[in-house]
Amino acid sequence: MDFNNLIQTVLVYALPVLFAITIHEAAHGYVARHFGDNTAYMLGRVTLNPIKHIDPVGTILMPLMLYFATSGAFLFGYAKPVPVDFGRLRHPKRDMVWVALAGPVSNFLQAILWALLFTLLVGMGLNERFFLDMAKAGVLVNLVMWAFNLFPLPPLDGGRVVVGLLPPRQAYAFSRIEPWGFFIVMGLVLAGIVSSLWLSPLISIGYKVLGFILTPLNFLLN
Repeated sequence: MDFNNLIQTVLVYALPVLFAITIHEAAHGYVARHFGDNTAYMLGRVTLNPIKHIDPVGTILMPLMLYFATSGAFLFGYAKPVPVDFGRLRHPKRDMVWVALAGPVSNFLQAILWALLFTLLVGMGLNERFFLDMAKAGVLVNLVMWAFNLFPLPPLDGGRVVVGLLPPRQAYAFSRIEPWGFFIVMGLVLAGIVSSLWLSPLISIGYKVLGFILTPLNFLLN
């Protein structure tokens, strides 16, 4: 493993990853507070301070170990989940959907902003590779987080959306998967199923949507 290449990769991805996980988790807490649950706010988790959201193992150690173990081919990590007491939401079943969607939506909005930055840098002729690479990393990181967290299995956000949309009996049965959901998802990830059948198609759609959104700006700059 090229140590210099590792350092360069860490520097390029550090800021996009910190923004991605911090705003993702803060968005959950903010929307939960909006709908009546102050749990995250009272614990200081509705904040843009990344230290409050970083998990030493999931955010730092695991990604680095996977980077070395797979030569950068596979990366995975997680932040400390924002605590939400769904029972305190004004309309628990309905509001659960909005709380769950807040994180992935925040990531897609960040992907738009990073894509906008990349387009402006290129359009103005600022060809500093480090910043261009960081902007591209910001788009990729946020699209991956957006797509991955929408996977429809608890405890991921997509799973909570499904629970919120299903009729009560089916929602209860589906929610009972949650204690094993993480291990099921990891198994599907390692088997390549999540990547081929979920992540790749959604990320491809995400890039097409970004291209459509930025079409007017590209037209003006060119």
